[in-house]
Amino acid sequence: MVYVVVACRALLALVFLVSAVGKLRGRGAFGAFVAEIRAWRLVPARSVPVVAGGVVVAEAAVPVLSVVPVSAPFGPLVAGFLVAVFTLGIALTRRRGVSARCACFGRTATPLGRRHLVRNVLLLGAVGVALAPVTEPGTAPAVLVAVGSGALGALLITTMDEITALFAPLPDAPRS
Repeated sequence: MVYVVVACRALLALVFLVSAVGKLRGRGAFGAFVAEIRAWRLVPARSVPVVAGGVVVAEAAVPVLSVVPVSAPFGPLVAGFLVAVFTLGIALTRRRGVSARCACFGRTATPLGRRHLVRNVLLLGAVGVALAPVTEPGTAPAVLVAVGSGALGALLITTMDEITALFAPLPDAPRS
């Protein structure tokens, strides 16, 4: 079980690292994230920049907390709180019929959809596993494999929109 816990902790740390970096990667990235939060219409307009800043700080805290042994349990707790809030926000936005995009990793223009809710439910499952206490240290090679597995999962999660687009039907070509 220790290796599954390590894999889930690595997955969460990497997903939130990619998320924070994606929102801060260039001049316009944070501004685009603020605009997307505004488009969700869940936060009063004057509070949007503060909320967006708080989200990025909390996302950046997840990997830091997860790596430091003393604070390791707090990384998944913060991740779980963020994912729960994001899931609620996505559900409310979709229910109200608001057309908004997923600004999760700072680079996709994919409209919020059911797959984002499914992704978040899976992340909440990873949070549940990551919160389990680790009572044995495990062997170094097996821990590396667990971390690699978590990294692969994080890669799949953070590129989900792009992977989905690969399998989406092509639009009809305009006829002349």
